[in-house]
Amino acid sequence: MRLPVVFILITVMIDAMGVGLIIPVMPDLIREVTGGDLANAALWGGVLATVFAVMQFLFGPVIGNLSDRYGRRPVLLISLVVMAADYVVMALAGTVWLLLIGRIIGGITAATQSTASAYMADISDPEKKAQNFGLVGAAFGLGFVVGPLLGGLLGEWGTRAPFWAAAALAGANAVLGYFVLRETVTDAIRRPFDWRRANPLGAFRSLGELPGLGRLFAVFFLYQVAFFVYPAVWAYFGQARFGWNAGMIGLSLGLFGIMMAVVQGGLIRLILARLGERGTVIYGLVFDVFAFGALAFVTSGTVALILTPLAALGAVITPALQGIMSKAVGDKRQGELQGALTSVGAIAMIVAPMVMTGVFAQYTRIDAPVYFPGAPFLLSLGLIVVALVVFLAPRRGAVAA
Repeated sequence: MRLPVVFILITVMIDAMGVGLIIPVMPDLIREVTGGDLANAALWGGVLATVFAVMQFLFGPVIGNLSDRYGRRPVLLISLVVMAADYVVMALAGTVWLLLIGRIIGGITAATQSTASAYMADISDPEKKAQNFGLVGAAFGLGFVVGPLLGGLLGEWGTRAPFWAAAALAGANAVLGYFVLRETVTDAIRRPFDWRRANPLGAFRSLGELPGLGRLFAVFFLYQVAFFVYPAVWAYFGQARFGWNAGMIGLSLGLFGIMMAVVQGGLIRLILARLGERGTVIYGLVFDVFAFGALAFVTSGTVALILTPLAALGAVITPALQGIMSKAVGDKRQGELQGALTSVGAIAMIVAPMVMTGVFAQYTRIDAPVYFPGAPFLLSLGLIVVALVVFLAPRRGAVAA
């Protein structure tokens, strides 16, 4: 595999590691700086995640379009350096307001995922784009394996240790990219920077002109909201339902990440070959209906550890949808497409944390009418059902799945 591709996959993996590193310690860290209970910590966690997502939404198309104009290389390298500085700020934060500032900066730097995906699109043949997006998903899954496991282990040394580790990883990756990353944006595909396309709504208007793409954006959005129940409430859910500590939460997320890497790095190729991209999306949505239903009602920590990796078997939806949509746009608009997808995902991240943590807090408070920590997973189940209905609705457009 060529070194630039390796760098892109490592970049995505380290981005996922940085997120996964801090998830196991967030409930304890937020309670440490606020002095509240678990339900209150979950609500603050939702606020921090929402602020992070707002920044991703605002800057996803901007950074995607900047990469179309100035190249993928400078955008990726600068963002990695800023990301490293962001984790240092969070490692030193003594108040929830400094954590908030850290999440603002982190949301901007995390918007470079669109640039990484655009780079992969630049170097991929049309018939291999879905598979290569699967590699990106596999790298994310691998990072999500190592991140929570390492975060749970480092959490034993204190709530700040994972942030220092994330800063070191981002800085080291920036150094690697400086030496191995080559530019893929040539004068033949370079586009002038245009604020009408660089703002989120402008990107949607431009891409919405393609028949059928708006419907696929809706499916992508609904799936992302449902899927974000994991990062939004899993750490709090694990403590409330099973009494897990940071180490067990890291282990469970690590198991989920292992299966995501297996599915998106290998099994998706078999599923795509057998079912095609449209069939793969349908399979993933149907599978998730059962997965979310099982997680909502599980009461045994052992059973949950078994169900967690199995739930990742439905993690084929995003790369299959990306493959469908990437084929529908020209080579000159891959950065714009991936930027818009990042913004859609960011809107989901804006909605999901506040909704999911709000539902969790409502059903885990001392005065809750019914104590039901699994309530957010039932909500995700309903969203997946709606996404399946939208995807199967009669298509008036010409986008071929």
